[in-house]
Amino acid sequence: MKFARDAAQGGMEEVELGKIAVRNASSDAVKQFGQRMADDHSKAGIELKSWAATENVKLPAGIDAKQSALVRRLSGMRSAELDRAYMRDMVKDHENDIAQFQKEASSGSDRDLQGFASKTLPTLRDHLRMAKETSKAVGAMSMK
Repeated sequence: MKFARDAAQGGMEEVELGKIAVRNASSDAVKQFGQRMADDHSKAGIELKSWAATENVKLPAGIDAKQSALVRRLSGMRSAELDRAYMRDMVKDHENDIAQFQKEASSGSDRDLQGFASKTLPTLRDHLRMAKETSKAVGAMSMK
């Protein structure tokens, strides 16, 4: 159930950070990316909550302390500084997410949760591709 808890908290973090990007980013591409993160991770969160209700599993109601610190840090940033910091975090976060979701999809113990992970993986891969492209556009990372 660690996967479900981590996925729930990670999704909530993505929604919060996406909203910050929509409000405070200087780049339209970063704002659009942030909106996509808020929308897609909200939908995935609803699906995960539905699974949890069916399985009688209690998911976290909010993000953890480390995630809260990142939300506070990015909330204090504006313009290009936010663009770069947010996009660097999104690349790193989605690389980690893909690894966790791939592991759950291939070796998880709950068939429905495996299905959720498998179904979500293409979206996460698309997010990573978009994050890398947007990061390069705002100077957050160099592409090799």
